[in-house]
Amino acid sequence: MPGEIELSPTDDLMEMVVAGCTAQAIHTAAKLGIADVLADGPRTADEIAAEVEAHPDGVYRLLRALTTRSIFTELPGRRFALTPMADALRRDAPNSVRALVLMAGHPITWETWGQLTHSVVTGEPAFWKLRGMRVFEYLARDEEYADLFNQAMTFSSNIEIPTILDAYDFSRFHTIVDVGGGQGRLLAAILRATPKARGMLLDIESVTAGAPRVLAEEGVADRCTVHSGSFFDAVPAGGDAYVLKHVLHDWPEDKAVEILRSVRASIGDNGELLLVALVLPDDGSPHLGKVVDLDLLLEFGGRHRTREEYRRLLAEAGFELRRVVPTAGAASVVEAIPA
Repeated sequence: MPGEIELSPTDDLMEMVVAGCTAQAIHTAAKLGIADVLADGPRTADEIAAEVEAHPDGVYRLLRALTTRSIFTELPGRRFALTPMADALRRDAPNSVRALVLMAGHPITWETWGQLTHSVVTGEPAFWKLRGMRVFEYLARDEEYADLFNQAMTFSSNIEIPTILDAYDFSRFHTIVDVGGGQGRLLAAILRATPKARGMLLDIESVTAGAPRVLAEEGVADRCTVHSGSFFDAVPAGGDAYVLKHVLHDWPEDKAVEILRSVRASIGDNGELLLVALVLPDDGSPHLGKVVDLDLLLEFGGRHRTREEYRRLLAEAGFELRRVVPTAGAASVVEAIPA
């Protein structure tokens, strides 16, 4: 278009670098609860600052910066209002992203990302270097961080579950085992969609403690049993479908194979294994999972995988990859059968 200024590669690169500043600004707005203050209508920066107990000039400069990314909009008189993206930062907004934003901008997360060079050079998770333990061990010790982590994971599940159910038909299964299924939100959704099926939920005791409440609220408690334990030790037998949603990506190859072999020991010859996972493209095309994969390197020592990498991983554990079913979201359903 005439009059448009074309950005140089250097300008593009600087935009990407500054994106880190924007991410932390979004985190600060979410932490202060500014979107909640604006839920009833526009307010001045001074009024917002009084509500959130912050410095008026600091609040103004924060919101002014975020308006450049269409997060909040500035009106005459230094007044600010919500935009659709800012509205998603409200605590009570449908599909609120606040928990995920707070997790992404948490000091522990940022300290870990500051050690990316260490992980790239050594191939080892920076989180282990900084904390002296694995993420799940740390979550058992830091209640505040664990609560935020669980809220962020719940948000992610709430977004993904409808796309999974729309893309994949679970109606042919009689007993569905959710391995590492948290408090059972995915399993509950599957059981609601398959009224004749029964379910079994497996996770560690500190997680499954909240499962009975979730299953009861979803109206499926009478069709689901809860098992507390490690999937490294044993997986409940008797299912004809075994679901693992975003489990394997948290673990390096040897541990991922160990988990799959634990499932293989319990699954019947006619059973099916269903992995809900981000499957990376085999070529150089862009994909969200390629960036998120760095977070797995930093924190868990795990990885996202391509279709071929899943085929090899499954084969090593005694499974045959049958197909990959895409969803409308980022995740796919990797379907496999005992080999």
